[in-house]
Amino acid sequence: MFGLQLALAVLPCAAIVYLIYRADLYEKEDVFPLLICFLLGVLITFPLFELQALFDRLGWLVSGTLVAALVSSFILVSLTEESLKFLTLRLYPYTRSFFNEPIDGIVYSTTIAMGFAMLENIFYAYQYELSTTLVRGITAVPAHASFAAIMGYFVGRARFNPAKRKRFLLMGLLLPIGIHGLYDFFIIQEVYDGLIILSLLTLSIALFFSIRLVREQQGASPFRENDAKTTNEREEP
Repeated sequence: MFGLQLALAVLPCAAIVYLIYRADLYEKEDVFPLLICFLLGVLITFPLFELQALFDRLGWLVSGTLVAALVSSFILVSLTEESLKFLTLRLYPYTRSFFNEPIDGIVYSTTIAMGFAMLENIFYAYQYELSTTLVRGITAVPAHASFAAIMGYFVGRARFNPAKRKRFLLMGLLLPIGIHGLYDFFIIQEVYDGLIILSLLTLSIALFFSIRLVREQQGASPFRENDAKTTNEREEP
């Protein structure tokens, strides 16, 4: 049974990495930097888990009141997770020559997030029942992907817009923190049971905008024109 849970923990993350790789239409990324980003996403899970375990031992990860749920979701979880993902994105792929078009921000950010989400899923699969793994596969994994796509969109814009670099980088950090925190808050708060529906609404909106941002960057690719020229040349008699 655990083998099935393990597969269900891994496959959604692998599927999203594949889809985001395919979404980079005009200048595919090499496998090696993508693999590095995925592994870095896996590695940052360990200090994040240790940090959140410390918060739990200190009694900070509580959700009995709205204020406690806000602190837990926005600061103790969302802020720590998204900040470390952002730092990983900023320090490795952002500074490299293979980061050569805006959509690469989405590709690398999502790959990092899926490394994190995969190991997180494996831990949950080890501790909880099959139903938890299934639910996470259709909620938590797409949520991490959508937060990452929004982060990557603004980091990608920052990379190629020096005049607005600081503004875009700040948005690339703060927006995922805010959306992630809101999503978690609606799930973990224990005051109003009906608010969990708003977590699904938050996820749906985040996914909708993530897809729009991917399509926008596909259309804005500097390699699109070259690809069209190459296609036309091949079709000419």
